[in-house]
Amino acid sequence: MKPIRLATTAAMALTVFAGPAAHATPPAQADTLRDAAPGGLAIGSAVAGGGHHEDAQYPDPFTSDQPYRDVLSSEFSSLSPENQMKWEYIHPQRDTYDFEAADRIVDFAERNVQEVRGHTLLWHSQNPDWLENGDFTPEQLRDILHEHISTVVGRYAGRIEQWDVANEIFDGNGQLRTQDNIWIRELGPGIIADAFRWAHEADPSAKLFFNDYGVEAINAKSDAYYELTRQLRAEGVPVEGFSAQAHLNLEDGFPADLTRNLQRFADLGLETAITELDVRLTPPESGTPTEEQLAEQADYYARTLQACLRVRTCHSFTVWGLPDKYSWVPSTFPEQGAATIMWDDFTRKPAYHSLLDTLAAARS
Repeated sequence: MKPIRLATTAAMALTVFAGPAAHATPPAQADTLRDAAPGGLAIGSAVAGGGHHEDAQYPDPFTSDQPYRDVLSSEFSSLSPENQMKWEYIHPQRDTYDFEAADRIVDFAERNVQEVRGHTLLWHSQNPDWLENGDFTPEQLRDILHEHISTVVGRYAGRIEQWDVANEIFDGNGQLRTQDNIWIRELGPGIIADAFRWAHEADPSAKLFFNDYGVEAINAKSDAYYELTRQLRAEGVPVEGFSAQAHLNLEDGFPADLTRNLQRFADLGLETAITELDVRLTPPESGTPTEEQLAEQADYYARTLQACLRVRTCHSFTVWGLPDKYSWVPSTFPEQGAATIMWDDFTRKPAYHSLLDTLAAARS
């Protein structure tokens, strides 16, 4: 029977099963995140971007780092391409698609019995120059987006569990990005619904998501998604999920209403997910985080997982990569780092153990 997943404190998550013998034999202590996870919850990681893009900070570890691949396969039941399915990678020229890196991830996931989250189809960032600076009419742009979604989603039909269809479409004030999002600026807000419809046509089995950062709490941005989602679903648009990226920062405090926020989207009938969790911090001058920082970071990771466990429709929980040497954080926030759950030699941080313990408690 399907578990009802609950969490009662910041230190414990519980799973309650219907049936008289549910607790007769306690599960064995699991040594990996994927083995510790309760049924129905996919535990995922981003697959580091690297690769051929000229701005890559490091060689593609997915092809060059065997220990990294070993950890991905042993620890996780879901994978998310960090960059390899974004436009600049997968559609580098107007009439050219490059599926090599994305295919490698999907094939690897299938060999290791893992789900894949597709990321992403409509976004304002990491678009190729030919698109952003091309002289296209609105009709041509619409055709370009339709063709891209049909081609990319169609290629992986039946092989990708969830797609981030529309990514980061609102600013921090809950206003649509009408200036820096080429699709919304040139085609109007209606293109968002079209993107979901086209993705559904290309793969009716995939769950289709809105995805964004800064929407962990109930605020102007998450309110905007709530209202748009409610409107689109009332119109029959196949929006099926809402995900919070959860790029957290110790200096900002923890979003204490995360559970309540996810629950209101679940109440709309949506799948929910945590899709890009990392917790960055500012280390002291030594460059090594203090024990106190690592303990607080571990608490953030555990509380985010517990929020997902409390919401029945939260079936996917993804950390945004590992280890720190492959993290996006230092290049974007130069004074910060140490955001992932493993050190560079793949030894486990307190954050890792907090996730493992929380999952173990959920299964007991």
